[in-house]
Amino acid sequence: MATLSDVARRAGVSPATASRVINGSSKPVTDELRERVLRAVADLQYVPNAHAQLLARSHRGAVGVIVHDVSDPYFSEITRGLQRVATDRGRLLMICNSYRDPERELEYVELLRGQQVAAIILAGSGYHDPDFTRLLNGKLAAYEATGGRVAVIGRHEHSGDAVMPDNRAGARLLGEEIRRLGHERVGVVAGPKMLTTTTDRLTGLREAFAAHHRELPEHRIRYAAFDRDTGAAATASLLDAEPELTAIAALNDSMAIGALSLLRSRGIAVPGQVSVFGFDDMPMARDVTPALTTVRLPLVELGTRAMALALDAGSAKPRVESLAAELVRRDSSAPAKGMARY
Repeated sequence: MATLSDVARRAGVSPATASRVINGSSKPVTDELRERVLRAVADLQYVPNAHAQLLARSHRGAVGVIVHDVSDPYFSEITRGLQRVATDRGRLLMICNSYRDPERELEYVELLRGQQVAAIILAGSGYHDPDFTRLLNGKLAAYEATGGRVAVIGRHEHSGDAVMPDNRAGARLLGEEIRRLGHERVGVVAGPKMLTTTTDRLTGLREAFAAHHRELPEHRIRYAAFDRDTGAAATASLLDAEPELTAIAALNDSMAIGALSLLRSRGIAVPGQVSVFGFDDMPMARDVTPALTTVRLPLVELGTRAMALALDAGSAKPRVESLAAELVRRDSSAPAKGMARY
């Protein structure tokens, strides 16, 4: 590979002049020298060293994003929004998958701090773990002290800029719809217990049931991993325990699609015998058969707003934006038949 010295020799300039041109230095360079350097870069197919550019420039060019799993459709959609703004602002996006491992999140914060990224965005649920939260906030504070910026998506115990999907209100909408359709025996497929997103969605669902003087008993809840396979397994467990269930409320669409698959394998008609509800309105929700009734969150907008907060000049007070949820009715839900009571 060609080096900076090769470019300088080809252009007939000093390495310092070549570096100023390539790295966009504010120090003046004549048009003629600039043209010679750029021609040499093209002729030699020179690729600048990213670390050298970082040292030469007066601003940080990359943004680090820590997600639970970018292959999860929820995070894929959010990443679309993050990428859209990063591209418009000329920023490189560095994506780190934590796979819901708190220790790995801590390691990534340190790694991104060492890379001197302009901002760190935490794009995933917080954890019910005070020790982890204390350690994470300490590392983020140390990063912010160096001039870095932090924004989060979802409920975290970090005092700073945040974009909040309204999980609790969205789950209330879901619960109201289940009650409107007359379902009394309802099984719930929830996410991991350790995540604040799971808690918020369960809380909203319980509030909707309580408004109708109903409870959501613990024996009708199964905790899964926010993916298709564990959603199917949780649905099987619910139906094995109570075959009379008339509705399954899965607290994300991937688990709801797992529920649909399990019901189909058992010859149970949806929504004729059992209605199925999801959450998030991922793109696949409208394409499955039957199309999924779900709660829509503006996932791409979550990403665009978080990136804008991370890159825009800060304010004295943390900026918190809440994005509303809405119910989307499709073919996987229908009024309950039999109206079995608790």
